Amino acid sequence: MAQPHNHQQCQHPHPHQHGQPNAPQMMTPQIDPVMQARIDASFNPVDLAIGGPAHAFAFCQPHKREKCTDCNVDFTSLNRISKIFITNPNLRCPPPPTVVQQKLSQAVTNTKDEGNNLYKVGKHKEALAKYNFAANIAVQRPPWESSALFREELSTVVSNRSAALFELGDYLGALVDAETVVAIRRNWAKGHFRKAKALVGLGRLDEAMESVSLGLQFEPNNAELNSYMVELKKTMREIGSKDADATSASSAIPGAA
Repeated sequence: MAQPHNHQQCQHPHPHQHGQPNAPQMMTPQIDPVMQARIDASFNPVDLAIGGPAHAFAFCQPHKREKCTDCNVDFTSLNRISKIFITNPNLRCPPPPTVVQQKLSQAVTNTKDEGNNLYKVGKHKEALAKYNFAANIAVQRPPWESSALFREELSTVVSNRSAALFELGDYLGALVDAETVVAIRRNWAKGHFRKAKALVGLGRLDEAMESVSLGLQFEPNNAELNSYMVELKKTMREIGSKDADATSASSAIPGAA
């Protein structure tokens, strides 16, 4: 007759375990001596003053400035990261660059679209205010997120702002914004188009032609740039013809220099 299994009577070892399995031990990462030497070589101690919300912001000790030319320090980027962590308490460490703050992107898009709607009905000053606000939101993107997304969002907003400034007659402001777009998104045809228009507003037609030509190197079949190239050439021919007529008329006047 089979006997019941009794742990107290059983003397032989059991193949199974009654407790929790041992947790895997964390491996301590090995320090790269070459990298550590480089860090030590470039490390310069700086006296800090800590303040702001949660005492998480750095300032120079003597003047209590975030950016101080006298002390040769700039804590702007560091404090920006601190602000991100304070406003996002559940964020323990920077996430992978593939993680995107959807709310921020949505805020940029919504504000930009509001500006577009105002622009379409001729309210360029009000549209400009919306584009300014959208640009301020776009530059708040955390530094560990995709730089390509940052460039795309910001360049689109600044391009639209350039168009609003152009319509308001601020051709120099339009040119500055257009050059910013070209700088951060060089292969985008729209930036070169905005720059060409601003240059035309300033009367710098030759430079406008160069801007269109550069844009066409990136997008040879871009309809907007090709159409504007035709328009520019026609304008330059008309100006050349008027100058020639004026010169001819001047030479026909006796005693004209």
